[in-house]
Amino acid sequence: MNRPLALFNLILGYIFLQLAWWGYLIVEHSPEKLGMVVGEFSVFFLLLILGMTRLRKAIHEESNLNKQQKNFLLSVTHELKSPLASIKLYLQTLEKRELDRDQQKSFLRNSLVDIDRLDELVGNMLLATKLENKSYSFPKEKFNLSQESQTIIDNITRLYSDKYSFHTHIEPDLEILGDRMALNSAINNLLENAIKYSLPGNPIEINLEKKDTHLVLQVADQGIGIQDQEKKKIFQKFYRACNEETRATKGTGLGLYIVKQVMDNHKAEIIVRNNLPKGSVFEIVF
Repeated sequence: MNRPLALFNLILGYIFLQLAWWGYLIVEHSPEKLGMVVGEFSVFFLLLILGMTRLRKAIHEESNLNKQQKNFLLSVTHELKSPLASIKLYLQTLEKRELDRDQQKSFLRNSLVDIDRLDELVGNMLLATKLENKSYSFPKEKFNLSQESQTIIDNITRLYSDKYSFHTHIEPDLEILGDRMALNSAINNLLENAIKYSLPGNPIEINLEKKDTHLVLQVADQGIGIQDQEKKKIFQKFYRACNEETRATKGTGLGLYIVKQVMDNHKAEIIVRNNLPKGSVFEIVF
């Protein structure tokens, strides 16, 4: 039990003892006031219990938030340090060694991949901060969601095609009125999430199609899956699922939070269900 809660319980116990003592003295002096003392004490007791319950809940939530923020800072530090160290090593090698043209291109290409990771991380942090502060205006325009989705998939495939297979079905020329940048970020985070929790070699399926009057985007993986009790929590800021397999993966706990906030602004529904035989399916219905 944390110290503030322990101190509160100590003070609460002292108050109860004092009330009981003063009640006893009043009743002993004036027995006819027993009913009044019992009534007043009961009301005060109920109010105190209500206040104690709310305070305990607030302290518990604050403690969880502090733990999540601490984990977030540790995760961000690791996420920043890893690509920076990689880029530094590539550049030092290019500076100190005579490499042929193909090796130089390979090192530069790998450095650009790491820079893309850094850019995505910083972008997520900035967007999450703006969403939290409600300072992002979501400028909307009509654009081709099919083309934007395909561009994101092509970029993801370029980065991860050596480890994962991507199966895509993008119905052409599907247009939407929305925030192009925010939706691109949300779709990219969905794909990164599928990659993050999948084993190398597992297929990842991306579908975008029109059903009746709705546009439906599906991202399905065959990774470790999400337990039912976690499905309502995964869109919370900084939240990461509690099982050990999940904790071994990289991430900051911002990706799905951004997805939820962006989709809520676009009046889109998010459905999370189990994939068969394993994994998860994220379905967005516009």
